[in-house]
Amino acid sequence: LRRLHHEILINVVNGRPVPNLWVYPKPWYRDAAMMLLALHTTGNTHTCREWILGLREPFDLNNAGHEEPDNLGQVLALISLVSSRAHPLVPIVLEAAKRFQHGGHLLGLSDFSEHPVYQTKWMKYGLRALRLEDPYEIPAVSDSYSALFWMDYRGQHSAGSPEKPEYDESYPYLSWARAHFHGWPPPAPIDVSRSFLSWEANASQADYPRMAIVAQECADHRICVPHTWHAAEMFHYLTRVPARKPASNP
Repeated sequence: LRRLHHEILINVVNGRPVPNLWVYPKPWYRDAAMMLLALHTTGNTHTCREWILGLREPFDLNNAGHEEPDNLGQVLALISLVSSRAHPLVPIVLEAAKRFQHGGHLLGLSDFSEHPVYQTKWMKYGLRALRLEDPYEIPAVSDSYSALFWMDYRGQHSAGSPEKPEYDESYPYLSWARAHFHGWPPPAPIDVSRSFLSWEANASQADYPRMAIVAQECADHRICVPHTWHAAEMFHYLTRVPARKPASNP
């Protein structure tokens, strides 16, 4: 836990929470929200307080410039950790959400696919955190990201098709989040002999050549270490899910 906490904290660069301090120059709201939930647990939200107070955009636009509707709930959740509904970004977020309202829920692209359950859960979570009116209903539709949101609304889950194993090998935080949601055993052993416990690979928006400052092998194989979403998901899992042995075939 100390090492995972350290891997989160070292990626707070000048008060800005980034997924990896070398390959990601800008914060991502999704990763930042998971980071700050962990830092809230340890009493370290002050490290990013000024960044959150200064937020003025409802979307981070980091995935090829897409306005991802899960960002809306994530930024509200971030604001709730250090401020209130009086934050100047709150009314902008509420207005932006109207563009993605589809019936009683949100619908748009997150990670280049539609994830209405995940997106709506984040929005409801952020609204409740700031004690704002919540007009949204979680849709009863298939969503492969539904189990990534383990913070609440567990009874309103609509599973999608399982992700391919190789996808989770590149994005291990997805497996840890699903294991957390379902109460499954850890998806993989934590190899404490590694220099870093968390990573991400083959992401479309990462500048992997910059990893050469750490290891040329990382740059060549398109891997960044550490990675804050992965570190945060492991941290949350280990502090919340009862200890269980890793499954041989999770």
